[in-house]
Amino acid sequence: MINLSVDICGIRFKNPIIAASGTFGFGREYCEYVDLNKLGGIAVKGLTLKPKAGNKPPRIAETPSGMLNSVGLQNPGIDYFLEYELPWLKKYDTRIIVNINGNTIEEYCELAQKLSICSADMIEINISCPNVKQGGIAFGIHPDTVYKVTKEVKTVATQPIIVKLSPSAPDIAEVALAAQQGGADAISLINTLPGMAIDVITRRPILSNITGGLSGPAIKPVALRMVWQVAKVVKIPVIGMGGIMTGEDAIEFMLAGATAVAVGTANLSEPAACTIILEQIELFMVANEIYDIQELTGGLII
Repeated sequence: MINLSVDICGIRFKNPIIAASGTFGFGREYCEYVDLNKLGGIAVKGLTLKPKAGNKPPRIAETPSGMLNSVGLQNPGIDYFLEYELPWLKKYDTRIIVNINGNTIEEYCELAQKLSICSADMIEINISCPNVKQGGIAFGIHPDTVYKVTKEVKTVATQPIIVKLSPSAPDIAEVALAAQQGGADAISLINTLPGMAIDVITRRPILSNITGGLSGPAIKPVALRMVWQVAKVVKIPVIGMGGIMTGEDAIEFMLAGATAVAVGTANLSEPAACTIILEQIELFMVANEIYDIQELTGGLII
């Protein structure tokens, strides 16, 4: 018997595999290809107060060992999600994490308030969005703004709060500590890294937005290092992500200190990636006589 369940701030996940926000839609897009009941959780597509059309195309570009995206948070808005998508998702036996995005602290709080009476299990605060009131500076770069937005959202939220960190922060450990001090129940990292691609024939950027977020295997070493740095200093659970394509990748993140992992870009190349990765983890555990997956978390030997 193998125990695959993990506990994230009092919420039990049947296994540590979470479909990452922005790569799995609201689950509908994948339900024909993967049994959603087998997932530990689903982090839904990032939501804003009002519907967003996103950036104009082209907004996706393949790169060596990864992809760039500048989708621009296209989504139907929080009210549509609560009325149509959440009731559909609740049919499945999986944890639901709602990713929220705001331009101001007030917007984050309003989103959390709307979710406070719903049946979602957790809220993930994406603090990589521009802070309009601070001249476009991202919330997630400065510890003081990370602390403030986390503290304010925590006052209105009823579900546990996951703070999703930006890899652009000068000191990722310091930012993680600020989130913890602000009341975060868990940390997730990393978000995409800024990047760009150029068409040498036209001499123009491939993405209409010029730059985009780099994800996929190319960022895994950076993500792994940041998860390790953060897990060493915080006392709350860490959800690791960034280039996880195989079960072995996921195990690396857990050894570095992650309690659970989120699978993103892999879903776009293989719709069943989450369940395949889970099966690979199980085979690894059997082969190495590991009976409780929690034995892996923080198991790095230095």
